[in-house]
Amino acid sequence: MIRVLLVDDQALVRAGFRGLLESAADLEIVGEASNGGEAVASTRALLPDVVLMDLRMPEVDGVTATRRITEDPRLSAVRVLVLTTFTDEDDVFAALRAGASGFLVKDAEPEELLQAVRTVAGGEALLSPRVTRSVIARFTTTDAGPVERRTPPELGLLTQREREVVQLVSAGLSNDDIARHLVVSPLTAKTHVSRAMAKVGARDRAQLVVFGYESGLVVPGGYSPGSSGPP
Repeated sequence: MIRVLLVDDQALVRAGFRGLLESAADLEIVGEASNGGEAVASTRALLPDVVLMDLRMPEVDGVTATRRITEDPRLSAVRVLVLTTFTDEDDVFAALRAGASGFLVKDAEPEELLQAVRTVAGGEALLSPRVTRSVIARFTTTDAGPVERRTPPELGLLTQREREVVQLVSAGLSNDDIARHLVVSPLTAKTHVSRAMAKVGARDRAQLVVFGYESGLVVPGGYSPGSSGPP
C-alpha cells in the first residue's frame, strides 16, 4: 500500500484528489495539509511514501516545504511529487532543485495522476522530457545565450560512460531505453545510473537531470532520443 499525504491550500482541490486516489486499491491517504508548514510537520509525523505537493500556498510555500522535507535525513525515503501549471515554471525549477522527484500538471488525466504517484513511490523520477527541458532551459540560458556556469567538482568524478548516461537520463530515457542505446543489459544500465547519482549526490533521477543541465554536461536542445547520439 502506497501512503500519500495531500498538500493544497484549497479544501475542494484536496477533496477531489482524495476521491480519485482512494479509488485505487493500492493507494491510501494518510493525511492532508493546507500549507507548507503543515506539510512538513505532517510528513515528519506520518512518514508517507509520497507527498503530493502544491506550490502556491500561504505562509510556507511548496518549494520551501519540499526543501525542508528532502533535507531532513529522517525523511530520506519520502518522495515529493509537485502539482503545478504550465505558468509556474519558476516554481517548478525551484522545486526540482529543492529535491522534488518530479512534477505533474494539474490538468493531467486521472490515470496519469495515479500512475505518477506509483512511479515516484517506486523510486523513479517523474519527468516529462519536453516540459522538463523547456523549464530547465529557461533557467540555464539568457537572451544573450547560455548562462556561464561554475564546473562542479562532482563532474570530474564521472567516467565518460557515466556522463553519457546522465545525458540519456536527461533526454528522458528509462533504464531499458538506455540499455538498448548503449547495447548493455538493463542491470548494467541501472548500475551506471546509480553510480552517477551517488557520485554527484543526486537523490534521484530528477536531481541527476538538474545536475546535468546546471553543470553544462547537458545542453538544452542538444540531444533527443531520436538523434544519432548524445552531444
